[in-house]
Amino acid sequence: MTAPPELTGVHFNTATGATSGIGKPLLVLGPSLGTSAPTLWGACAGLLTERFHVIGWDLPGHGGSPAARQYFDMPALGSSVLALVDNVLGDRGDRGGTFAYAGDSVGGAVGLQLLLDYPGRINAAALICSGARISTPQSWLERAETVRANGTPSMVTGSAARWFAAGFVERRLSVASALLQALQDTERFSYAWVCEALASFDVRDRLSEITVPVLAVAGSDDVVTPPEYAREIAAGVLDGRVAVVEGVAHLAPVENPAEIAVLIAEIIEMADSVPDYDAPVGPRTLDQVLDNGMRVRREVLGDAHVDRAIVSATEFTADFQELITTYAWGSIWTRPGLDRRSRSMITLTALVALGHHEELAMHVRAARTNGLTDDEIKEVLLQCAIYCGVPAANTAFRIAQDVLNRLDAEPPE
Repeated sequence: MTAPPELTGVHFNTATGATSGIGKPLLVLGPSLGTSAPTLWGACAGLLTERFHVIGWDLPGHGGSPAARQYFDMPALGSSVLALVDNVLGDRGDRGGTFAYAGDSVGGAVGLQLLLDYPGRINAAALICSGARISTPQSWLERAETVRANGTPSMVTGSAARWFAAGFVERRLSVASALLQALQDTERFSYAWVCEALASFDVRDRLSEITVPVLAVAGSDDVVTPPEYAREIAAGVLDGRVAVVEGVAHLAPVENPAEIAVLIAEIIEMADSVPDYDAPVGPRTLDQVLDNGMRVRREVLGDAHVDRAIVSATEFTADFQELITTYAWGSIWTRPGLDRRSRSMITLTALVALGHHEELAMHVRAARTNGLTDDEIKEVLLQCAIYCGVPAANTAFRIAQDVLNRLDAEPPE
């Protein structure tokens, strides 16, 4: 391992710094080459800070991190990230403790390196638009030489084409401009050394050593790390899953922050729900199941809906409210075998088949919350047209369109 570079952390919960998220699970976010943590992760992190203590880190010479003084490899970069995390954990009174990790591109590659070099430290990982090997060594070495000679501004045109799906720059010009400015501000030699670290990075033959839950996320339009990269990771680790986000290229946390936030929260939640086989054997109490069910019910359906249901409950219906919270939300929706996106798709299908229209409207809204796009909801309903009947799907399309129109008309939170 080469000498670890110096890195700077970014605290997303509040401007007051490292101790602001104490009491919440720690989530560490890793950047893509040429970006800074705030420009890449800001919107997505903002959706996660209510549940997690969220910190990010900047690559050497990127964002707030000082320029590197010499070449470093991926194990050295991982060592620097862990040192930064341990300082935060120390402030929380938990130095050496565990944390969740999510990283985009080289940030995801660093996540794999951490999982391999420091087993037991990361309890769940979301590796986004990344790979166990990214591109080819020769392509990275050539890019390193180009940047050394011409500076990072020479990367702007090519990066804009690789980073964003068609139409994103026109729709979100200020967001794209901030990212491309961060690229131009990156120190050229540090950028080149990251390229060289990626040139030597290849852990494909070690994926089977990773035993914690891993979600590999791909953008459908990503030409740098296409979906087969994510499938390779998920197939190689012991407990891997794949999610492909439609209409997204290489910077998924910027292009679709809401869906990425949901996916990250889900893999962490799955890891938390895996039984501890060293713990004393025994079922959860009904109170624990009820409390967990209420939490998930609120996350999926929204506080407003649940509050209305609770307020409107009578002596006659209160036991039914407790029943569905305990058994539907606390016993089924909390199981680790399926993610919430999959459960939403199954639920929509069942409700269409049985003609439960009021529940269908509620779960179309929930499907959006759980990260399904309008196109994915449409595909579910088209599938229902074949297997549940055209009249049932016809009514379902009408209900879904009405719900989606109302959601689109709601002011942003």
